[in-house]
Amino acid sequence: MKLSVLDQSPIRKGSNATEALHESVELAKLADKLGYTRYWLSEHHNTKSLAGASPEILIARLAGVTERIRLGSGGVMLPNHSALKVAENFRLLEAMYPGRIDLGIGRAPGGDRVTAHLLNPSNTFDPKEFVQQLVDLQAWLTDTAAPGSMQEKVRAIPSIPTTPDLWILTSSGESGLLAAHFGMALSFAHFIYPVGGPQAVSNYRKQFKPSAWLSAPQASVGIFVFCADTEEKAAQLQAVMDYRLLSFEKGRYDLNIDYADVKDITYTPEEQQRIQANRGRMVAGTPTQVKAQLEQLAAAYDVDELVIATITPDHADRLRSYELLAQSFGIR
Repeated sequence: MKLSVLDQSPIRKGSNATEALHESVELAKLADKLGYTRYWLSEHHNTKSLAGASPEILIARLAGVTERIRLGSGGVMLPNHSALKVAENFRLLEAMYPGRIDLGIGRAPGGDRVTAHLLNPSNTFDPKEFVQQLVDLQAWLTDTAAPGSMQEKVRAIPSIPTTPDLWILTSSGESGLLAAHFGMALSFAHFIYPVGGPQAVSNYRKQFKPSAWLSAPQASVGIFVFCADTEEKAAQLQAVMDYRLLSFEKGRYDLNIDYADVKDITYTPEEQQRIQANRGRMVAGTPTQVKAQLEQLAAAYDVDELVIATITPDHADRLRSYELLAQSFGIR
C-alpha cells in the first residue's frame, strides 16, 4: 500500500497563517523521511481557517526542503486560472525538480462563486469550458498542439523533455470520465463525498484511453484519517472534525476550534444523524484499527494508494498521526 499526504495548511486555534505554512514545511519533511509517496497541497480561497491559496508556490518551497517525495497540487482549481499560466507554472516546477512534480486538477472553485469570479472574471462555470481548458493544458504541457492552432502559436515555457504527472480530482463520476478520456490518473475525494466512489473508479478504468504520459489507468482515494496512540485521543480528534463538518454544512467555514470547544456539546437527533453520515468521510482509531479500516477502503476501491488528510487542533497530534500510520503500514 502506498500512502500519500493531502495538506490543506489548516490554521489552528490561537495560531496564524505564517505558522500554518511553517507546519506544512515540517510535515513535508516528516512525510519525506517516513516514506510517503507524494505530498499534495490544496487550493482554497476566502477562508480564515486554511492558508493554502497557491499550491504552486508551496510546492516550490517544499520540494526544496525534501529529497525524494513527489510534490503536487491536490489540486489546482483549473477554472480559477488561465490554462496557459498553469502549464507554465508546472513546467517550471518540473524543470526545477524533474520527476517529482504532480499536477492534480480540480473543477470546483475552492471557495464561493463570487471569489471564483474575481479570480477569473472570464469564468462562466460552464462545464464545456473546463473540458477546453483540459485540451489546452494537455497541448501546452506536451507540445502536441495541432498545426496552426492557438496552442501551437503560443507555447508554454520553459520547454522541457518531461511532463508533470497529470491527475484529475473528483468527488463524482463525471470528472472521472474526463480523466479516462484524457488518459490522466484519477483521485477520488472520499473525504468530500463518500458515496459512489468505487463505481466511479471502476467506470474510469473501463473507459480509460492510454495517453502519452499514462499507458494504464491509475487511481487513488482520499480520506480524512485520525490515528492516535489511544482510542480516547482518536475519539477526541474525531469529535473536533465531527463539529467542523457539521458547521460546514450550516455555512460556517471559518472555524478555529479545539476539543475543549466541543466536548460538552449536546447535538439534536438531526445533527447526530448528520454526524454519523459524515463519519463515512473519515477513519479514526489506534494504528491497528485505522489500518484495518483503510485496507477495507482500499479493497472497496481496488486501489493501492491512499491520500491521507489530517487536521488536528494540535500540530504534534497531526505529526503523530502520520507517523503512526506509516509505522502500521510498514512504509518506513
